[in-house]
Amino acid sequence: MDKQIKEMAQTFQKNKLVLRVFFMVFYIVIYSVSKFLIVGLALFQLVTILISEKPNEQVLKFSLGLSVYIYQIVQYVSFNSEIKPFPFSAWPNGRIDSTADQNPEVIEKSE
Repeated sequence: MDKQIKEMAQTFQKNKLVLRVFFMVFYIVIYSVSKFLIVGLALFQLVTILISEKPNEQVLKFSLGLSVYIYQIVQYVSFNSEIKPFPFSAWPNGRIDSTADQNPEVIEKSE
């Protein structure tokens, strides 16, 4: 009976790791795409500032959330966090609390 339970536990751990690898590949693809998005946002914001002499507020807010999202992806794929980023949790809309240790909380941006 103990042997059977140990085998079931080992099988569960292997399945859990296989699922984790699947999610890691998924998030690495998203991370790769996000690099191009960052370049596009930076260029758009540069043109906006050159034309209107002030940054686009919507782009600022989105790029802040995107930077926190990328941080969450890196935390997850490097095994520093067990929390799956968006779309399996809410889209971040704040900044990272730098005083937090393992799983930093996202702090709402005050306006």
